[in-house]
Amino acid sequence: MKAIVYEKYGTADVLNLTEIDKPIPKSDMVLIRIISTSVSAADWRLRKADPFLARIFNGLFRPKRVKTLGFEISGMVEETGQNVSGFKKGDAVFAYCGLKFGGYAEYICLKETDIVAHKPENMSFEEAATTPLGSMTALSFLQKAKISNGQKILIYGASGSVGTFAIQLAKYFGAQVTSVCSQKNISLVNALGSDHAIDYATTKISSLQEKFDIIFDAVGKISKSECRKIMSDNGKFVSVKSQSKPTKNDLHFIKELIEAKKMISIIDRTYKLIDIREAHRYVEQFRKSGNVAILVKEGLI
Repeated sequence: MKAIVYEKYGTADVLNLTEIDKPIPKSDMVLIRIISTSVSAADWRLRKADPFLARIFNGLFRPKRVKTLGFEISGMVEETGQNVSGFKKGDAVFAYCGLKFGGYAEYICLKETDIVAHKPENMSFEEAATTPLGSMTALSFLQKAKISNGQKILIYGASGSVGTFAIQLAKYFGAQVTSVCSQKNISLVNALGSDHAIDYATTKISSLQEKFDIIFDAVGKISKSECRKIMSDNGKFVSVKSQSKPTKNDLHFIKELIEAKKMISIIDRTYKLIDIREAHRYVEQFRKSGNVAILVKEGLI
């Protein structure tokens, strides 16, 4: 099968389309023909080994554990192992690959117990492929902050993948949302349900007079100390700088919200798989709004 492989750390130029062995599903696995995937910060950071600690995970001098990136996917079940009962050939699915990565390829094998679920019926494959990582990351941190009805939350970096999902989830849980983003994205965050929107270029959050019950750093660019003046007495600060641990139940919950029309995925751009280098370069600029999708099927020419 065709896949994007990288054999050394570096710029987007290290990503190359090549032929590798098609995976064979074990008895507890499903073989998925990938239709779409995405480019996330996790992908380009592992490609660059940024931060350096990524080398501890994936090889000190060159990639060893992961050579095909792609953190999330959507596609069709092509084959199932004999012990698989929850999926059948022809099922449309979406999945969070996690540290296995592997989405930049024509096929992937995942265990039935992995974070994979039937694709929401009201989502395209591109939309579904850009949903698991951002939505479950947002959900995990909002749950960690114990979000509840009537609270005031400030979301910093609200126009990114995690941020756009966080707005919608916070509104679902009944919170009053203040979004911080660039001027060009204020209309977007308002459309997603923000009660207030702030341009980070013209307003410092430390100058705000309002107090917030939760401050969610959705891009890893602020610190708790910067936010102390605007936190309520029992306020909580959460940031994507720390790790989240999504679960299969989380993905099922997200699916239910999507099918209930409580959540959508915002797609900034869609690239073909052969244009993966260009997609990585764009995402690295920190200018995308929402998500960047990659078309794998029919995206090889």
